[in-house]
Amino acid sequence: MKCTNKKSKTCGRTMRPGIKVRLFAAAVMSAILITGCGDTSYDMAYKMNTDVSSYQLTGTSSSQEILTPFAADLCVVGESDVSASGVSLPEAGAAALFNTKSLETIYAKNANEQLNPASLTKIMTALVAIKYGSPDQMLTASENVKITEPGATLCGINPGDQMTMEQALHVLLLQSANDVAIMIAEGVSGSVDAFVAKMNEEAASIGATNCNFTNPNGLTEEGHYMTAYDLYLIFQEALQYELFNQIIQMATYTSSYHDRNGNEKALDIKNSNRYLRGTWEMPANVTVIGGKTGTTTAAGSCLILLAKSSDGTPYISVIMKDSSGDQLYTDMTDLLGIIK
Repeated sequence: MKCTNKKSKTCGRTMRPGIKVRLFAAAVMSAILITGCGDTSYDMAYKMNTDVSSYQLTGTSSSQEILTPFAADLCVVGESDVSASGVSLPEAGAAALFNTKSLETIYAKNANEQLNPASLTKIMTALVAIKYGSPDQMLTASENVKITEPGATLCGINPGDQMTMEQALHVLLLQSANDVAIMIAEGVSGSVDAFVAKMNEEAASIGATNCNFTNPNGLTEEGHYMTAYDLYLIFQEALQYELFNQIIQMATYTSSYHDRNGNEKALDIKNSNRYLRGTWEMPANVTVIGGKTGTTTAAGSCLILLAKSSDGTPYISVIMKDSSGDQLYTDMTDLLGIIK
């Protein structure tokens, strides 16, 4: 599947069309029938509230305007899977591979199924934090950073500890610390609930219409879900920000922050991505640039990546709800192996 157009750029980052209409560009242009006297007639073969983000209609323009296709500059997926020779990924709950240069969907399995995303949630957390916060903003941990869920990854911050937004984003995206996600949310919006509302607003504004957030870290909670396609949309948007790009490409990060008494505390973390840590071999002729991992009992093993082929073509790949960490990286290597 393919969809083409050019993006306009403002202030150094990509800006999307203001009218968010989830329709294929070709379908929109063929579906809209303009009549005389200023009246506009719409003959659309799509439901108003479809479960496919690629062509969901969430608004209309005035009768004097032509609808702007939301997916004009994005890869799209429909209701059907997209197969590729030699790749089936039976252990994965959902998976997709997108060529972000040609805007082709190379592979898609259950790409519109709503699944628990685990820490892939933190991509949206980082996106909102970068957009509405500032790198040098000082964050202070509250009592809410005390997370007791078994197995939850923690940085170990305590109430009263302070670090900058830039430091916190490194910990969030590389170590995937759940306590830092709470500190970021409260620092940006004043409360977790207000920040989560902003996450959902931003998701809708970029077309990720089939996801819903109830927390900023991805710990298991009813009503918290994403689709593989919406993950692609959110990841693609986050990649427009230089700081996000820099962080996801790092194998390690070393810094220091201060506790409530002003004492210095060391930060020495490693990327949870096995490709970047060098513990899992990259596919031949493909370079993994960076991405985000996620794992919980409910979500299984999840991974989204930005990778490039030997000729420099960029790809985004995502796998959700795989059966184990080893299986996840085996499947991701097979998925990236489609790239020639």
